[in-house]
Amino acid sequence: MSPETKKIKVAHIITMLELGGAQQNTLYTVSHLDPLLFEPLLLAGTGGILDDEAKRMIPGIKLFFIRNLVRQVSPLRDISALVQIYLILKREKPDIVHTHSSKAGIIGRWAAHFAGIKIIIHTFHGFGFNDYQKKLTRTLFLTAEKWTATVSDVLVAVSRSNVNTAVKNKIGDEKKYVLVRSGIRLSDYRKTKLAEDEKNSVRNEIGIAGGEKTVTTIGPFKPQKNLADFVTAASIILKRVPGTKFLIVGDGEQRPLIENMISEAGIKQNVLLLNWRKDISRILSITDVFVLTSLWEGLPRAAVEAMCLAKPVVVYGVDGLVDIVQDGETGFLAEPKDINKLSERVITLLKDPVLSRKIGETARDSIDETFDIDYMVRQQGDLYIKQLLKYSLR
Repeated sequence: MSPETKKIKVAHIITMLELGGAQQNTLYTVSHLDPLLFEPLLLAGTGGILDDEAKRMIPGIKLFFIRNLVRQVSPLRDISALVQIYLILKREKPDIVHTHSSKAGIIGRWAAHFAGIKIIIHTFHGFGFNDYQKKLTRTLFLTAEKWTATVSDVLVAVSRSNVNTAVKNKIGDEKKYVLVRSGIRLSDYRKTKLAEDEKNSVRNEIGIAGGEKTVTTIGPFKPQKNLADFVTAASIILKRVPGTKFLIVGDGEQRPLIENMISEAGIKQNVLLLNWRKDISRILSITDVFVLTSLWEGLPRAAVEAMCLAKPVVVYGVDGLVDIVQDGETGFLAEPKDINKLSERVITLLKDPVLSRKIGETARDSIDETFDIDYMVRQQGDLYIKQLLKYSLR
């Protein structure tokens, strides 16, 4: 592209910049799109843990905070957010709008449609509807997704399971879907191999004695992540493998519930709440088994990170986790809410280091280039160019 050629202007819109895979990947995309080809901008709700990081991470890139773009349903604030986004898009005139997360996906795509944006793309990092909602709530979210799909040019899924779910529920034409996995920086994880003294340093830092087994989970304390089942599993596992330490990395709205469960079960000495941390690779390096008790998912980065570090994973078999975990080969799957089976699988791995090592190594070998975050950015850049070429040929 010559200096005289106009760059492709891409507006990314996301509900909130909290510490999650969708948010971190969106920030990475905005800051790593080819600057010779693209002019990105970012619109997000306020109050996220990554707000300040976004300001530092993307200097020179326009960042707009939408005060009324909030996660909960709030008709007046939702309408206000739609109007504010519409006005920004009319003024900035991006060639492409790319939305992320359920609320921003609905409001942002309609604002882009009303603003006459050429290309409208949405990434499903999971869905706003699920089987655990009240029927009316689920129907409303599902209907909103169906309607909004009609004004979308491309629907991006982070897992094949999400594509299957969308097609099954008649959300948009199957031809609109493309697969772009939620990426991690593979090179960072593949070269992360702490020496034993470094591992001991991490253990000492968080209160784990030498020889104690560790089981780790990562995620926000919210209903989706279902950390109550992780705590219940911890109680079951401790009866068979005493002294095991359970690490929970994250924080959120359900912290009082989780703290109360841990206290009532009498396992405060064994379940450590580590809050949000940025040294995930260090924590995973001292982990024996990684566990996720999520009830629904897109493609959880934490599971990919654990597998990349050759850690065996035990998870509920939902959505994107079914894509990456082959039961008995790269990890173990349990039906959602089957705490006993999940616990048994963890116990098996803790007691059989040979099996644990074999499954972990197979898991590591299954994570290929398509999970790399730079590959993800290139895929999105190629998608933008392809869609604009199609638009110019209409």
